[in-house]
Amino acid sequence: MAVRLCVRCLPPAWLCRQAWQGQGRHYRAALCTELKQPLTIQEVAPRPVGPQEVRVDVHFCGINFADILVCRGQYQEKPPLPFIPGMEFSGAVLETGADVSTVKKGDRVIGVSNFHAMAEQCITDQKTLWQIPENISLQDAAVLPVSYGTAILAIDHRARIQPGETVLVTAAAGATGLAVIDVATNVFRAKVIAAAGSDEKCKLAMQRGAQFSVNYSQGSLKDAVKKLAGSGGVNVAVDMVGGDVFLESLRSLAWEGRIVVLGFAGGHIASVPSNLLLLKNISAMGLYWGRYQHQDFAVFSKSMSTALQYCQQGLIHPHTGAVFKLEKINDAFLHVMQRKSTGKVLLSLK
Repeated sequence: MAVRLCVRCLPPAWLCRQAWQGQGRHYRAALCTELKQPLTIQEVAPRPVGPQEVRVDVHFCGINFADILVCRGQYQEKPPLPFIPGMEFSGAVLETGADVSTVKKGDRVIGVSNFHAMAEQCITDQKTLWQIPENISLQDAAVLPVSYGTAILAIDHRARIQPGETVLVTAAAGATGLAVIDVATNVFRAKVIAAAGSDEKCKLAMQRGAQFSVNYSQGSLKDAVKKLAGSGGVNVAVDMVGGDVFLESLRSLAWEGRIVVLGFAGGHIASVPSNLLLLKNISAMGLYWGRYQHQDFAVFSKSMSTALQYCQQGLIHPHTGAVFKLEKINDAFLHVMQRKSTGKVLLSLK
């Protein structure tokens, strides 16, 4: 369980306030002070915002498997200790730097951060913030960045899905899986086969828009998909599980099918049998959504603004699976690790 520690326990770099001339209270944050150990709730001192930076009063923060991996030292990025995890958030602008022109105090925003969003305040560059339309709640907005940003790039930018095509989605009841179903079905008018590891999760995926479902814990995914899609197979597969599920998804593809790899929730990374790519002219591709922030920011930003646009228009419907208070951050991590979650898990800072 998370515990509150005395502010004296923090490293000097976190406590130095003399550089900041303004008035500001200390705020609570979840800190990773040691890898593979429970997070602690500590009070940290605010720092001044830079000319291009914005201070946000965080209301909700998304919890992603990547947050757990980075706190174990198993993620692609390895921030120095101590650090505040958290990649995405929603909230209201508290303060803007001298050169900020995109948002103003009081604006409701969603944003992405480099692992420091699980706190009552977050400072980030103005270009990584997007204003929330009036008809979208802060809770729904917090679901959008990682899950829907990934879903939009996976099925549109990478797979180039066409209306009427059939899409197989694995880990379909997870946050990203449900987002892929939502966008594929309601925006691109595709037919979706949802694959998940329990009947309960399959039922949720069907409720959220999938036309068919397969419980891959009860038999061959490939055989089940063949019965639903016909011998031709599916046009697109979006896989977040890896291992045997990835291989069966690959073998379920039709002529000129496309498979997009989003992750390895099952813990195993499969090797791609290249002969399968050859025989049916299949394309296998990956999607690391966060990398676009540094490699092609225009594409990254468009995924965010598009998600907000779809939500504002009522085309998509973000689903929250569970909400935890900041003090329960370790319970929230355990909830995600045990795959109890169906839909997005959020941290509430209010």
